[in-house]
Amino acid sequence: MSQLSTHILDTALGKPAADVVIYLEHQIAGNWERIAQGVTDADGRMKDFTSEQLAAGRYRLSAEIGSYFAKTHRESLYPSAQIDFVITQNGGHYHLPFLISPWSWSTYRGS
Repeated sequence: MSQLSTHILDTALGKPAADVVIYLEHQIAGNWERIAQGVTDADGRMKDFTSEQLAAGRYRLSAEIGSYFAKTHRESLYPSAQIDFVITQNGGHYHLPFLISPWSWSTYRGS
């Protein structure tokens, strides 16, 4: 079983993005099932996304960045950012951060 964490950095401001709604879905038999949801802390992080370990499979991590930008009175192109990823084997830690700006976003596998 594997663990998952994330954080969001607002690269336009050079600071963490607090209070962003994030949710995690697991694909089961071709359908997406929401298995966890939360909000980033003041440091833009969700360290313990789910109390359960994640089994091998396909997952989708979504961040509602459009709402975040609206709260900070900025226009944005993307209403959400989504990381579609696969855990190929049980075990290990997956840290998948979001780097966001009003006009772009990216990700990488962190440590």
